[in-house]
Amino acid sequence: MTTKNITKTTAPEPPADEVKTVHVTSALGTRMETITLSHHFNIEGTDYLPGAKVRVPADYASRLRMQGYVAHA
Repeated sequence: MTTKNITKTTAPEPPADEVKTVHVTSALGTRMETITLSHHFNIEGTDYLPGAKVRVPADYASRLRMQGYVAHA
């Protein structure tokens, strides 16, 4: 019998005071917002766990709010 090598594929959750800036396609000069994710989410190939704080362009933050990915304060 063989055993599987199980590895964790998600990135570790950043400390609560650390905010990562996410680079997504947006217009130059777009205002950035810090949001807290309410669900696991993959942005540009990087996994973020619920509770992760990320800085994203304001229009992207708005879309994430409408889709339910931003935690309510």
